[in-house]
Amino acid sequence: MSSTDQQSSHPAPAPADAQVPSEHEVPESLGLAAEFPGVTRDEWRDLVAGVLRKAGREDLPEPVEEALRRTVATGVTVAPLYTAADAADLPTGVGVPGLPPFVRGSRPSGGPAGSAEVTASGGADGGAPGGWDIRQRHAHPDVAVTKEAIAADLENGVTSLWLVVGEGAVPADRLGEVLADVYLDLAPVSVSGGTAAAEAFLDLVDARSDGDGPLAPGGSLGLDPLGEHAASGQPQDLSGLAGIARRAAALSAGRPRPTLRSVVVDGTVFADAGASAVEELGCSLAAGVAYLRALTGGGLGVDEAFAQLEFRYSASADQFTTIAALRAARRLWDRVGEVSGAAPGVRGQHQHVVTSSVMTTRRDPWVNMLRTTVACFAAGVGGADAVTVQPFDAALGLPDSFSRRIARNTQSLLVEEGHLARVLDPAGGSWYVECLTDELARAAWDWFTEIERAGGLAAALDSGLVRDRIATAWDARAKRLATRADAITGVSEFPNLTEKLPQRQPAAELHPSGGLPRVRAAQEFEALRDAADAALASNGAQRPQVYLATIGPIARHTARASFAGNLFQAGGLATPAGDGAGGLAEAGTTVACICGTDKDYAEQAAGLAAALKDAGATHVWLAGKPDLAVDGVDGYVYAGCDALDVLGTVHAQLGLEGVQA
Repeated sequence: MSSTDQQSSHPAPAPADAQVPSEHEVPESLGLAAEFPGVTRDEWRDLVAGVLRKAGREDLPEPVEEALRRTVATGVTVAPLYTAADAADLPTGVGVPGLPPFVRGSRPSGGPAGSAEVTASGGADGGAPGGWDIRQRHAHPDVAVTKEAIAADLENGVTSLWLVVGEGAVPADRLGEVLADVYLDLAPVSVSGGTAAAEAFLDLVDARSDGDGPLAPGGSLGLDPLGEHAASGQPQDLSGLAGIARRAAALSAGRPRPTLRSVVVDGTVFADAGASAVEELGCSLAAGVAYLRALTGGGLGVDEAFAQLEFRYSASADQFTTIAALRAARRLWDRVGEVSGAAPGVRGQHQHVVTSSVMTTRRDPWVNMLRTTVACFAAGVGGADAVTVQPFDAALGLPDSFSRRIARNTQSLLVEEGHLARVLDPAGGSWYVECLTDELARAAWDWFTEIERAGGLAAALDSGLVRDRIATAWDARAKRLATRADAITGVSEFPNLTEKLPQRQPAAELHPSGGLPRVRAAQEFEALRDAADAALASNGAQRPQVYLATIGPIARHTARASFAGNLFQAGGLATPAGDGAGGLAEAGTTVACICGTDKDYAEQAAGLAAALKDAGATHVWLAGKPDLAVDGVDGYVYAGCDALDVLGTVHAQLGLEGVQA
């Protein structure tokens, strides 16, 4: 192309004073979806009712959207549609980021955790934009391995460290060696492990700085005696908190924000026991109040006590509940500060968010990468100050370098490439999120006040009030898991029976037993898989099987055969298929499941059930609902059935009850 052609293909811009054609005039206002006809809520309801009736729902509530409400936490449900009318009665004082009530965030501007803390005057204290603090957890007992892992993390995007100190983890007496190459004035360090870990770290700081304490802000000593009480069932002494807190506070003297917090209110202890967001928030609020009493009773001022607390919460793949819970937590803690007489500048809750252990699976662990990505996204959008993404293999044991890399890069991608931290409280203003935030806050406050009426968190733990409330919440969740209403990809849905799990060094049990339990959503299904795998290992021939006896051509039976195969495989059972009863002997099993259409069942299922039993089947199932009532069938599998109950029954029918995993 000639230079002339190039010039003609790129005309010069119009002069600045050129008139814009009338057809391109900018309107005074731009209405969302202005070119589409308006739709009323009643019209939407009519359409929804029509769809539900086609799906067999005749008895519909009024209004119809109540049929589609979904429980997300104890006493909290979400509707399928939210409009401005739903948010009309919400409190208007949600504030702005960095100012009370801190619903929209504790920081007035983006930046690493601690770099934009609100000062006593309500302003911000420096800090270049950079998002939240990317905090990586380390618990490997081998000092050399931990040092190498820490170096790799800090060189590749991690901004702070979380060290688990104690027996089976990082040795307390070698903490100085582990952190020998870490610049404590650049990388905040948080430790967990009780008083011994806290004092070991303080001694290390004193030894390095001659008492001056040049520490990067954002670290923590991790003291949480009430969390220890909850996990172990053994009451703990809170009287020593004030002394350690004064040592930590001395390191922050003359600084605009806390350099080192001494106490962590660890809500994940309750979440790991099966608590919903309501129980986690309420218990953490009660623990925070108890710590305030202990610190002020030990001689600290109210503002000093508030500055010593960090809150640790769990983030799940239920992203909107996580976002709303973090927003609600800040609102609740600001209210505690207000009635306690704390200055506005110290009432902004400092939040460390950890991806949920409850949602982490041992089976198909690679899917955990997706779960933790969603959870990390929710934590960032929810305004977390620091985030720890658990490695995808956390349920298998100690992570390796690859899984730690994926964990830290998950955060780096969201911050650096996704630019997630550029907007503060991006969910703010959503009618859905604002309504959910308000409902969670109110429900959690009610639970908190119930704990206070019982004498505080320690008394509520000793009396069993907390245990019973969390058990009720977990029972409700367990029912949804058992029926696969809450599906677990790779475990209760789409299992991979041929998977090769990565091998990891077992992690030490760092949480004492005897108190609240530790649960995982996948644990019941995984126990069934383990039993089936153990049976395969013991006979060395074939995996326990359920024979799928199909009726008619593949186009007619494939839907139900696929459904039944998916369900039985979730229990570790292989599902060979064949036309009719002919393949039962080859399958080498005594349990079969008939798969076909309702019409085929009416004509052939009873005869096929009899043929299967004549061929050696002791138990025959049918893929369809019980109202089909087919003679000779012993059980039914269908969408919404209790999959765990079905699988447990089939395991017993195959003689797997006594098989040790």
